[in-house]
Amino acid sequence: MLEVKQVVKKFGDMTAVNNVSFTIPEGQILGLIGQNGAGKTTTFRLILDFLTPDKGEILWKGQPLTEKDYNIIGYLPEERGLYPKISIEEQLIYFAKLRGKSKKEIIPKIDFWMEKFKVKGKKTDKVKSLSKGNQQKVQLIATLIHEPKLIILDEPFSGLDPVNAELLKDGIIELKDKGSCVIFSSHNMDNVEKICDHLIMLRNGEIVLDGKVHDIRQQFGRTNLLIESQLELSEIAAISGVNYAKLRPDGMIEAELATPEVGKEIFEKAAAFGYMPVFNQLPPTLEEIFKLKVGEHVE
Repeated sequence: MLEVKQVVKKFGDMTAVNNVSFTIPEGQILGLIGQNGAGKTTTFRLILDFLTPDKGEILWKGQPLTEKDYNIIGYLPEERGLYPKISIEEQLIYFAKLRGKSKKEIIPKIDFWMEKFKVKGKKTDKVKSLSKGNQQKVQLIATLIHEPKLIILDEPFSGLDPVNAELLKDGIIELKDKGSCVIFSSHNMDNVEKICDHLIMLRNGEIVLDGKVHDIRQQFGRTNLLIESQLELSEIAAISGVNYAKLRPDGMIEAELATPEVGKEIFEKAAAFGYMPVFNQLPPTLEEIFKLKVGEHVE
């Protein structure tokens, strides 16, 4: 279990991380979101002991992280770094040795991970001969091949197409199921929503959202409406409490409500026409909530 307790980090007059606390139990995934400069990467560097907190503490299984503990960490930085003139196999063995693994332990796992991430190339190929996407897969394998107990991924989905992003998600979930703690940052709210057990949003180094994705969305109320009925767009837009309503290309009407209660009035008016194929009232998406919280700060 990883515990970050009331951590503060300043650079001169700027506070990069301000009183941040969270816990990641074994077998759990925490998503860390926020604007550029919100403090996500600084938080990762504090956990990794690249930076020393000015206040607070970071504990692994109830104790400060030791040099030995860092062998059970897998870290994928936002800025990738591979040796282009070295083969895939040599590269993976080298990074695994840095984590205390032997060549004998790692060689049997290379084919498995290359197949898992569908790397197009042979393990004897030099990294520079691979496409950018396949180079990124090799970097991911280097992060995960020693089956770390704590996995820190800084924008792991950046540059990956949907198919390869799905392969990465499967790899992360597999290690989670084996008991690993995972923390990752992403600007893709769909990926965050699909795989994380817990979510934290940072803004200017401070936590502004903290909880399970479902619980956070429910806090904002069911203010998104999708409806297909004989009720006209103009009639819906005219109802008090409808912030906006628009007709989608598929013929359904999408509306944003000031409060969830407005949905009841719309439902009653639409039901008066009889059968209603679609009436779906949901809380805002994680991406909409993200924009809302960022917008609050801008204002």
